[in-house]
Amino acid sequence: MTQKELSAVQLDELLTALKARFEKNMNRHEGLDWAKVQAKLEAEPGKLWSLNEMERTGGEPDVVGYDKKTGEYVFNDCSSESPEGRRSICYDREAWESRKANRPADTAIDMATAMGIELLTEEQYQELQKLGKFDTKTSSWLTTPPEIRKLGGAIFADRRYNHVFVYHNGADSYYGGRAFRGSLRV
Repeated sequence: MTQKELSAVQLDELLTALKARFEKNMNRHEGLDWAKVQAKLEAEPGKLWSLNEMERTGGEPDVVGYDKKTGEYVFNDCSSESPEGRRSICYDREAWESRKANRPADTAIDMATAMGIELLTEEQYQELQKLGKFDTKTSSWLTTPPEIRKLGGAIFADRRYNHVFVYHNGADSYYGGRAFRGSLRV
């Protein structure tokens, strides 16, 4: 077993958790069939490893769509608050290196890359918020447009007052209540 493969026990636990979440939250993926999702997952063990990383860090991944053009299922982190195992991180390596003191343990971009997933875009975050109320006490880093990042900033979002807000911050900032939400196409 290589580092990016799951044991039989891990695989069974992951598929059981994903199936239960899928069945509990049908509003996120109306008209989709779990058996087809599972068949697609089992054909791509690397994607299963990434989903397990999303699960392990508290993301509670679930299917939020199906891309008819590519035949891919879209999984997003659907935990009610930002994933606990990814909090207190700055945006990217450049921001991390710019801090002279009190560097966080990691960065959103580095963690997502290591997990084989991508940060949600602003558009994906807005779509996710149509499926439920997420980040009512926390916030999540989002993929930042290059023109903002070039100037030292990064964007994040949350839901307050029953409204989704997108903000900016220095990319080197980090807070106990901010993580990132990821997306994976299978």
